Amino acid sequence: MDSPNRKLIRPSFNEVKDKMEQPRKAPPLKRPTPPDQTNAENFYYVKQMQAKTPMVITLKDGEVLKGSIEWYDRSCLKVNRDGAPNVLVYKSNIKYLHKDE
Repeated sequence: MDSPNRKLIRPSFNEVKDKMEQPRKAPPLKRPTPPDQTNAENFYYVKQMQAKTPMVITLKDGEVLKGSIEWYDRSCLKVNRDGAPNVLVYKSNIKYLHKDE
């Protein structure tokens, strides 16, 4: 039994046409990927080299070296030590390093 006052709700052709003509929003821009290298490590080494800060370097095998960093490159640090020969240390062998107190 259908009600006589029932009305079908359909959008008019003009409404549909207007929706199709509206420009779509551009998708949100993706964030750029962060840089591969921040240069924080290089900044730290340069700062310690310029100040000739006494450093403590603990190696993975537990050996502790004390001295100041003379220079560095991608894979090594050269450490000047007092009363001991200068030493070239591979970064891959360093467990951690910090300022001597």
